Amino acid sequence: MANIKSQKKRNRQNEARRLRNKAIMSDLKTSVKKVEAAAAAGEPADELFRAAQKKIDSAARKGALHANTAARTKARLAASISE
Repeated sequence: MANIKSQKKRNRQNEARRLRNKAIMSDLKTSVKKVEAAAAAGEPADELFRAAQKKIDSAARKGALHANTAARTKARLAASISE
């Protein structure tokens, strides 16, 4: 356990950010899985893809996801629904 005041604050901040990122990533993963499931079933996934794309961009903007990871994920999703 930290004794230094600034480190105690950093620990609180890190925990708050961890929980926030966890919620963002969980929501993002769910929407990506919905797109993949719809694409695998042969159903139209355009609306689901747009929603997932929006969540991916939001996660990247908030820092929960690296920009290149977001771009790669969107590209792979787009390729999966175009097949």
